[in-house]
Amino acid sequence: MRPEMAFDEAQPRLAEGLNRLPGRLDVGVVLLCDHAENTLPGEYGALGLPPSELQRHIAYDIGAKGVTERLAASLGAPAVMTRLSRLLIDCNRGEDDPTLIMRFSDGAIVPGNRVLSTEERAKRIGRYYRPYHAEIANLIDHTLNKGVIPILLSVHSFTPGWRGVARPWHAAVLWDKDPRLAVPLLQELRKDPTSVVGDNEPYSGRLKGDCLWRHGTSRGLAHAIVEIRQDLIVSEEGQAEWAQRLAEALRNILAQANTNADLRRVQHYGSHTD
Repeated sequence: MRPEMAFDEAQPRLAEGLNRLPGRLDVGVVLLCDHAENTLPGEYGALGLPPSELQRHIAYDIGAKGVTERLAASLGAPAVMTRLSRLLIDCNRGEDDPTLIMRFSDGAIVPGNRVLSTEERAKRIGRYYRPYHAEIANLIDHTLNKGVIPILLSVHSFTPGWRGVARPWHAAVLWDKDPRLAVPLLQELRKDPTSVVGDNEPYSGRLKGDCLWRHGTSRGLAHAIVEIRQDLIVSEEGQAEWAQRLAEALRNILAQANTNADLRRVQHYGSHTD
């Protein structure tokens, strides 16, 4: 690897709300994890919640951090991850989204968010939200400046059930109008006949202002979100297994990029939310 193709810690000091994993730009993959951790800055305490609430899915995407770390190591690709709970501010929402800072989440009232001043909202956006997106933009810019057009993959997780109903999916691929990464990723993950892989379910990837709308759709880069059921990745063994599955899928997709030039092209598909 040429030194100029590395993206490592020889960069300006990171803001407190994010983490960056070094990697090779010539891999052509940028990994993201918007809800990696459940920690909160000391000044916020637990936002008035019992500590047990911070262990739930309302605070972070359980298992997603471990999958992202292992996937980045396997591919040698760089990653940007949040370090603070989504209850403080959700980096996978637009700045004007009413769910950017949740006052109520899956049965839990968040006392620290119930009465939020304009100043406090602006403080959280400026201190924790914008630096995360600036770091992603910086990594993408750095990659493009080296002549590499990256694909973006964001790693999330979902609960095994919702409101008493079990969810049958083991994983899911979320996407909007751009099929270039999402469709082949679905095909790769569905090669295992024992896996149930959702196509824009249990959630939809059509969310205006979210992380991949901002960095993928708006910039014309191929992108997708992968969601994995939390009970499958709560353990280190499960995280390693799914990281390996995703790494194999991405390698197969990237190997086809020589014949599928669109994957490595800036191309604007727009959004269903337009």
